[in-house]
Amino acid sequence: MKQHVMGVDFGSTTAKTVILDLKGDIVSHSVAHMGAVSGNGVKHSMQEALERAGLTQADIGRTVSTGYGRRMLDEADKNYTEITCHARGAVAMVPGARLVIDIGGQDSKVISVDSNGLVAQFAMNDRCAAGTGKFLEVLARAMEIELADMGGVALEATEKLKISSMCATFAETEVISLLAEGHTKPNVLGAVHKAIATRTLGLVGRVGKKGPVVMTGGVAKNPAAVHYIQDELQMPLILPDLPQIAGALGAALIGLDDYRAENRHLLISEAEDMAREEQMAADKACIPGCRGVPELAIDPREKQPVAGKLKSLIGSLQNHL
Repeated sequence: MKQHVMGVDFGSTTAKTVILDLKGDIVSHSVAHMGAVSGNGVKHSMQEALERAGLTQADIGRTVSTGYGRRMLDEADKNYTEITCHARGAVAMVPGARLVIDIGGQDSKVISVDSNGLVAQFAMNDRCAAGTGKFLEVLARAMEIELADMGGVALEATEKLKISSMCATFAETEVISLLAEGHTKPNVLGAVHKAIATRTLGLVGRVGKKGPVVMTGGVAKNPAAVHYIQDELQMPLILPDLPQIAGALGAALIGLDDYRAENRHLLISEAEDMAREEQMAADKACIPGCRGVPELAIDPREKQPVAGKLKSLIGSLQNHL
């Protein structure tokens, strides 16, 4: 029986891979930035995760894919939607979470989770790049700033501006106009992140606001996005250490469930077997206090032969008849 499973989030702009052992512990993970739904990018992510774990694809007992390109992955045994996998992964990262906000490269998702960690309701924006990582990429280019630096610069804003359009194309024109009017980059970027937060709050309103709230996806690494979303929600956001791999982790956990169920008869551990041996020995043992003759068995609480006790009780009843 193979000892590992793999989850792959074949995203729109990045590929994420997680490898778990049969106890559900993360053995390795990889995040690869790539072009739009790139087959080469996802292969790189998978291979890097395998190398970090010291494994080959032949060592993997089950591979589950999710994300935009989930049906394109030949190595996948099964595939599941991003909603299912992100919810599962986020709850695994933050047990007790009731709301998951995931802002990825091409879409935004808000998932309501019930007390069992299952999807209760969700809302998603995937018709355009509004409020997503792609939205930030477009505006970073327009403002000639590195994407990784946007959040820190936005937190320096001292003036409240407004971006009225959430369309990436029109917002780019609006940003350029604001800069031309003499507004500073921090103030313009503050407005951009405020617009993303407002858009996210709209999705939250469709499923209902409740906590605890966990934020996943690449945008969770942007401090300004986190700040403005928290401000709009009036609730704290819990940030996992590895927010980008939530979908891949969820896929791997689903694969682990499936693989365990299929191979249940092979999953008996030494501890389980020893416990069963002890139970068998206990079941075969004599009655406590027995001296080898059942009739003389001793009740350890009474320190009196059980057979003698019964005779005394019968004699007492006969005297009353």
